[in-house]
Amino acid sequence: MKILFAVVFLAALLTAPNSKAQTPTGSADPAVEAAVMQVLKDYMDAFNRLDVAAWERTFHFPHYRLASGRMTVLDGPGQQTVAQLRNGLGPEWDHSAWGRLRIIHTSPDKVHVDTLFTRYRKDGSIIGGFESLYVVTKEDGRWGVKLRSSMAP
Repeated sequence: MKILFAVVFLAALLTAPNSKAQTPTGSADPAVEAAVMQVLKDYMDAFNRLDVAAWERTFHFPHYRLASGRMTVLDGPGQQTVAQLRNGLGPEWDHSAWGRLRIIHTSPDKVHVDTLFTRYRKDGSIIGGFESLYVVTKEDGRWGVKLRSSMAP
């Protein structure tokens, strides 16, 4: 039931008309763009430190991840551990970095960000790069990552 809800929610989130005015691609409000980019910087910084609590502070809950043909739903903080995160990254992973962060759609409270992130080994060699879409929303006056759809495993 939870997965069905998540799929329906995702479809509604990505296809429903927004009653608020939308800004054309490439012309995001500079304050919105700065806030969204800061959230994504904080997200990646916490991820690379394997600081799960700080990483989850960049989320909005429920938080959705669509990857490997599976929707994962986190209802609140504390549902992930460092061991789970580390296990999902593989033994060679040392850090990740954004290769692209491009806002493609924006409204006053929701932004779609076309991203590319790369996973690296300690020696700087690339494990893989992954295209993804991040949906960043403003809820209760705070910007956070609500949904990520990634080509990563």
